[in-house]
Amino acid sequence: MELYVVGCHGGETPKHRASTFLLDQTLAIDAGSVTRGLELDGQARLEACLVSHAHVDHVRDLATLADNRCQMRCAPLVVAGMSSTIAALKSHFFNGVIWPDFSRIPCGPQGMTIEFVELLPEVPTMVAGRQVTAVEVSHTIDCSGFVVEHKGEAVAYSGDTGPTERLWQVLAGVKNLRALLLEVSFPDREEALATVSGHYTPKTLAADLKKLGGQRDLPTLLYHIKPFYQKEVEAECARLSGLSLEIPNLEDLFQL
Repeated sequence: MELYVVGCHGGETPKHRASTFLLDQTLAIDAGSVTRGLELDGQARLEACLVSHAHVDHVRDLATLADNRCQMRCAPLVVAGMSSTIAALKSHFFNGVIWPDFSRIPCGPQGMTIEFVELLPEVPTMVAGRQVTAVEVSHTIDCSGFVVEHKGEAVAYSGDTGPTERLWQVLAGVKNLRALLLEVSFPDREEALATVSGHYTPKTLAADLKKLGGQRDLPTLLYHIKPFYQKEVEAECARLSGLSLEIPNLEDLFQL
């Protein structure tokens, strides 16, 4: 699988973009910066977007993505997430007030601009030709990580979370896991803030990674660092031993 980093930060500045990752150019994971970081041809190639939760930094660019794809007469875009996430998008985002309801606006003869697909926790579902399993994680609202499997290989995405349990139990049973995309947001000195907001620090992430046992050497890409704390979090992560950690940059391309 090919992984492209569109956005990987926990906040925005001219040099930081909110979370969006692409698999093989056709499947987006979260939509914090999917139109900020992709030209129109890249937006048109998308088949689906997995949405971990309804916080604005993970859904914001669904608005402009739907608008652009409608004008380009693209095939319907599948927007997939847990039922609570889809319900929030319908009620508070694509509600005809904040933004038009593009699930009711056709983009040509192929259908509506977007199609919502609800993912049941831990029930594998085919999305854009890949098997996707949503796994509930610990955040301030309902949130899921994802395991995406294709042609016998898998990649896992944590979504926004702090210390959690079920995700690690599921990952321990995933065969051919090629990489982890794990959030880490705050430095260790801000553990109280991280806890109340449902995020990891380097210390709490390292503790949870121990739950993977023999898989701790998996390539692990760390995302969602808050721009204000970036240098501090990077330094703390660099001091962690025995882990295969990497902090990606915008527009990095990985072959998994």
